[in-house]
Amino acid sequence: MTETETIAYDVVVLGAGPVGENVADRTRAAGLSTAIVESELVGGECSYWACMPSKALLRPVIARADARRVPGLRQSVQGPLDAAAVLAHRDYYTSNWKDDGQLEWLDSIGADFYRGHGRLAGPRRVTVTGPGGDERVLTARHAVAVCTGSRAVVPELPGIAEIKPWTSREATSAQAVPGSLVVVGGGVVGVEMATAWQALGARVTVLVRGKGLLPRMEPFAGELVAEALTEAGADVRTGTSVESVTRNGSKVVVTTDKGDRIEADEILFATGRAPRTDDVGLDTVGLEPGSWLTVDDSCQVTGSEWLYGVGDVNRRALLTHQGKYQARIAGAAIAARAAGVPLLESDSWGAHAATADHAAVPQVVFTDPEAAAVGLSLAEAEQAGHRVREVDIDLASVAGAGLYADGYRGRARMIVDLDTETLRGVTFVGPGVGELLHSATIAVAGEVPVDRLWHAVPAYPTVSEVWLRLLEAYRG
Repeated sequence: MTETETIAYDVVVLGAGPVGENVADRTRAAGLSTAIVESELVGGECSYWACMPSKALLRPVIARADARRVPGLRQSVQGPLDAAAVLAHRDYYTSNWKDDGQLEWLDSIGADFYRGHGRLAGPRRVTVTGPGGDERVLTARHAVAVCTGSRAVVPELPGIAEIKPWTSREATSAQAVPGSLVVVGGGVVGVEMATAWQALGARVTVLVRGKGLLPRMEPFAGELVAEALTEAGADVRTGTSVESVTRNGSKVVVTTDKGDRIEADEILFATGRAPRTDDVGLDTVGLEPGSWLTVDDSCQVTGSEWLYGVGDVNRRALLTHQGKYQARIAGAAIAARAAGVPLLESDSWGAHAATADHAAVPQVVFTDPEAAAVGLSLAEAEQAGHRVREVDIDLASVAGAGLYADGYRGRARMIVDLDTETLRGVTFVGPGVGELLHSATIAVAGEVPVDRLWHAVPAYPTVSEVWLRLLEAYRG
């Protein structure tokens, strides 16, 4: 019997998605030896089954929609999308689900890569089981970072196991357009995939248990997106739950709580996420397998001096850009602690505290129209006890919006804290508004006073002139 090989590092990272890659990048830049472990593709969910493929699918959809609103151009883009070309474009942006380029990048930063399933085996100790069953033990002098992300949750329903439903992975990687698709869930994944597949030729039915789409945004965001989906031909049903699903030959048969029976070629469940921590050895360090990890602002797990939970696993903000932000924070914190530098004394840039996760999380939903928001909604601000005022502007009233598109429909809202005269949140809905969001993020994260924003003059004639209209409305 051969002895299991043990290799020592300063840092061991579990998960080589964007979050794990960024942790490794920061610790290597600080001179710490780093191992990174991944059981699937280097680049993770975002590169192969989420951000990149979904946006590659949606970009032609949104570009065509925008072109149809421009005089002199709309007549040229009335035909259907070339679905084969769109899917090929998607495949290009996933590197055809191969991670060679990502492996080259890991090698360029000097991180050691281990392909296999990584599992904690006690404090500062990780066991890696390779594809062939070979086993190595990696030890960490300073830190182990769990960056294993999250997975889609499929509800427990009668018949669910037999029908092989789509989750976000199948929805972004399907190799053909289904004739019909039922989308269960009205969150970001649900509305984006409904938008994409409807435009590519599927007959889409959206079933939402709640009152509307995009429930974590201002209500008008979901209303405008639902209106556009309906105009595009989708059947959007709110206040509707799925009771059961079965297969009838090649068809999925869905029964709702209202007694409706819906047949479709495929069904997508976009009904939430769970942490991928069920089999990473949390039990060996006194934590519950399958649980979200509770962390401080440096992403260090509560009660531990060496374990970090970064990205989706800590449930602070399940977004790739926020996970990468946390990774930069965690990597810097690990390096500072390894060097014996007190974090507060070294924190002139706020480099060791993920404060943006509390109040300034930006998100764009790439539907037609786009929905973009940062910070708190009106309901969230009031629930948190802030004394606030909402200011709303019809985006169609902005000159730049009319030039952007005939019949422009959209809305903007800013939430002003009346005690500090700063912004608690901003929401935009309309074509192209995703590019407005970073200005709002700076205003919220920077706690820029409203009277200073008055002197940030938007260019004319652009859609960003909405900032002037919002401030004028606030000032009265």
